[in-house]
Amino acid sequence: MITMKTTLVTMLFLSAFFMNAQELALVRDNDLFGYIDTSGNYIIQPEFKNASDFSEGYAAALKDKKWGLINTSGQWVLNPEYDRVKDYNSGYVLVLKDDQWNYINTAGEILKTDVTEKYYDFNDGVAFFRKDKKLGLLGTDGNLVIEPTYDVIKPFVDGHARVRNGDYWGMIDNKGNVFIPLEYSELGDYNRNGVFGKKGETFGVIFKDVFNTMIGVDKIWDFTDNSALTYARSNKLIGFINNQGQWVIEPKYEKAREFNNGLAPVFKNGNWGYINEKGEEVIPFSFKDAETFSENGLAPVKEKKLWGFINKSGKLIIPAEYQITAGGLSLFEKNPLKGFHNGLARVNRDKKWGFITEKGEVLGGKWHQNAELFANTKK
Repeated sequence: MITMKTTLVTMLFLSAFFMNAQELALVRDNDLFGYIDTSGNYIIQPEFKNASDFSEGYAAALKDKKWGLINTSGQWVLNPEYDRVKDYNSGYVLVLKDDQWNYINTAGEILKTDVTEKYYDFNDGVAFFRKDKKLGLLGTDGNLVIEPTYDVIKPFVDGHARVRNGDYWGMIDNKGNVFIPLEYSELGDYNRNGVFGKKGETFGVIFKDVFNTMIGVDKIWDFTDNSALTYARSNKLIGFINNQGQWVIEPKYEKAREFNNGLAPVFKNGNWGYINEKGEEVIPFSFKDAETFSENGLAPVKEKKLWGFINKSGKLIIPAEYQITAGGLSLFEKNPLKGFHNGLARVNRDKKWGFITEKGEVLGGKWHQNAELFANTKK
């Protein structure tokens, strides 16, 4: 039997879930920055001279020439008294005040560390730690996860980062454990479907600790979560391979982009079209440019100088009236979005930015000086 108490608990749970799942986009109007929700309504009115995207529930904002940190209600969590505030991550934000950088939490408490050289942002629970030209990892407790050991550490992707010593690349996890030994002259970013590598002059794919070599390949692109295939180049032509290092679609295209929603854009004879994972050409080669399909089954395509959106049958659903770009670029974000995400696409029209729905309607009927991609505000 459903009781009033059960109903109340359910409503509170759903309310908390949707609050945590809220997405906000940074927009600029009248030279001031604010935030809109996915209905196009202002959640935080434009009042800041500068601001950043939300990260884990907080965003840096500039007012009266000083930076602070706001929450999703636009309230100051850290008052605007800093010369710079970076992105909040893993419980801390990096702030600059009186020529000194520090990690602080939302209570303004400084994390005590042994950092004496450059400060790096936290990401995935760790920050880089530099000493004597070597890099290690710093934990959120202020202690070293690993001592400075590497010449280079690249940003973490899904808990894994490429590292280099001398001429050789490998990969570690965010505990400092070696995931791929440092024995590759080139190495791709982590993905559960596979990681490309190069030993000497030989390219291949690393999967389940095995390096599957390929002959005659001079480039492999990163795998993504959207397909078990990635694209590779041989003799100046591009095809698609699996994580065993086998050609699934023979190299015969001049350009290509990754598979998503079962289709990939490919280029030949001066135009773009789409193929499926069997290599069958399912949408004719008739576009000046083309991007990958989104989860809603729509893809951006370029006709002459402007972009529209087609469905998986190749029908133009939204007329080619827009400019598009990824926007919202982040140091830690792979493959920034072009096209639709969660039912909205960021577009430019007549030098104004906004979002359109799957029906081609302008979100909230509003265009902005600038608009960044929606960011999840979940803590």
